[in-house]
Amino acid sequence: MFLAINEMLKEKVRYTLVIAVITLISFLIFILSALALGLSNENTAAVNSWHTQSVALNKDADGNLSQSLMTQSMVTNLKKQSHAETVGIAPAIIKYKQNHRDAATYIGLDKSKTIYQTLKIVSGHQPTNQDEVLVSDKLKNKGLSLGDNITIGMLPKKLVVVGFVKQATYNMAPIVYGSLSNWSGVKGVSSHYAASGVISQKNIAIEDKENVSVLTRQQLFNKMPGYTAQNSTFLFMISFLIIISIVVVAIFLYILTIQKMPNLAVLRTQGIPSRYLIVNTLSETTIIMTIAVSLGLVLCAISSWLLPVAVPMYFDLYLIISVAFGLIITGIIAALIPIRLIMKIEPKQGIGG
Repeated sequence: MFLAINEMLKEKVRYTLVIAVITLISFLIFILSALALGLSNENTAAVNSWHTQSVALNKDADGNLSQSLMTQSMVTNLKKQSHAETVGIAPAIIKYKQNHRDAATYIGLDKSKTIYQTLKIVSGHQPTNQDEVLVSDKLKNKGLSLGDNITIGMLPKKLVVVGFVKQATYNMAPIVYGSLSNWSGVKGVSSHYAASGVISQKNIAIEDKENVSVLTRQQLFNKMPGYTAQNSTFLFMISFLIIISIVVVAIFLYILTIQKMPNLAVLRTQGIPSRYLIVNTLSETTIIMTIAVSLGLVLCAISSWLLPVAVPMYFDLYLIISVAFGLIITGIIAALIPIRLIMKIEPKQGIGG
């Protein structure tokens, strides 16, 4: 360790450049990880906040809850299960303050059930009638205020905003929570349809297997338009960046080791064992990677503070620690290449043999 620190202090410029490159790669990996998690959270925040375990929906909807339409006869038996709650979902455009328009998702809920009663209101109050709604706090940032009248979808009447809710996004769109009785009007379908699906915090038992299918929460997410493709894209990008970081570290350490070969040979001549030189290289790599990853985290924190609220970044402590630890491990793995060179050094090379 002493030799590694002494060498880095002596060759400040060289090692600063190495650390700078790895810092930028680490920074990019952290940013992409936060963006991937943020975008994923934009799709799934609401369903996760409901503590959903299973979802029953129309089999013809192919797992897309927004496209599912369930008749009263379909949901009758499901509603008999005490843990089951009907939900109506309708992607729509909301209009407010004359010319303001935004894409949103109307979610109709039964006010007597658990989901509605456990919504996390950040300002305002619970609706007192079916013409009052709760909306995502993301719409607050776009100019929507408490007491504003909105029109949504094909519903002919206006609704009043009485509260803002956090963790209220579904499939990238902010949510408008309202009465289930208004759902068919927003979606523009006959009142013959009772809901989009049935949500439960337990496993749902179904009898009408020909018309109704049951999905787990993750299966529902995977069926969301663009969700799987989006996550796969980010996963590949992050994986390639990690591979690039391994290559970069390996190249830098290889070049540095080649340049140090005469000095290392002299040390071997003086009786310094190869094991000590190998430990020194691993220590050097660990120090470089730890400093670079730490600086990458600092840059990521600064960037998240400077970026606008509209950028969907989400930082998870477990993910950050895992990525940071993974980057340090990949750097140590990359150090195995120059270690092979060190193992081949013979003492006689230091005296010109």
